[in-house]
Amino acid sequence: MNDRNPILVQLSLNGAWLAVVLASSCTRAEPPKLTFAAYGDGYSQKVDFARVEHDFPLSRDDLSKLTPDNIKNYDQEQVDQIYARLTAGAIPAGAYEGGLFFPKGKSGDGRLSEIVGGLKGMAVELKSIKLEMLGATLWKGKVFYPEQHLLRNRIEDLRLLAPVLGGHVDDIAKLEVDGKEQWLLFPAKVYCGQRLLDGRRESIVIDYFYSAELPGYRERPDFLASRNGLQVRDEIRMVRPGFYLGRAYVGKVFLLSFTLFNSDVARANAVAADEGCWSGTQHHVIASKN
Repeated sequence: MNDRNPILVQLSLNGAWLAVVLASSCTRAEPPKLTFAAYGDGYSQKVDFARVEHDFPLSRDDLSKLTPDNIKNYDQEQVDQIYARLTAGAIPAGAYEGGLFFPKGKSGDGRLSEIVGGLKGMAVELKSIKLEMLGATLWKGKVFYPEQHLLRNRIEDLRLLAPVLGGHVDDIAKLEVDGKEQWLLFPAKVYCGQRLLDGRRESIVIDYFYSAELPGYRERPDFLASRNGLQVRDEIRMVRPGFYLGRAYVGKVFLLSFTLFNSDVARANAVAADEGCWSGTQHHVIASKN
């Protein structure tokens, strides 16, 4: 089958994977009590992010309380308001642990198939699987190569990708993280650019659109994220050194949030001297609680 034709991808989980994912997603850490602007469900009740940053700046103490576990327990508007008050920070280097999530009260059921169903040339069917489960069992994080403006995604188990791998896997690059061997797939270009949520300042953009032109590209399964597939675009901003909050888009439609964390960088609490991305016309406001 030609990869450029409409594609039906069927994914399934066995009982062992399902049990692991359910066990890991049963609890969520209580989030810190941050201040948010008032908002409602309607479009007219959405807040102006520039006003949020001016009126409710996040202090260093606020940011220090956020973790990859507790940030998941805010609702989507609150996650958006946190993201809006962050600056891009330094472009990461090396391996980062990843965790995708749908905020409190939301579910990934049907979200991917709903969005992808409207994209020309691509049909995706999810068989007995939630998007959160897919991420927890398949995607383990990203590896950044800042000097090349490149990254690859860390995949721990290839079985879920079997329908689109196209045979042998000997040519797939590997990386060992914490004693576990992982495959490096889905290369993307990394650069500074305006975010889709609002254009006040830049984010670190992870762009899969032209991934076929990047080193390490493998037609199967890497095309799934490229312009010939789902047209994935990620954007990240730094919460603090070693910890980033991200937003994932499919065909410019928001899909889910995710976190990236590197414990070594977090412990060192340091970033490169060159911040890497423009912080906007208004530098990040740090509130003082003294």
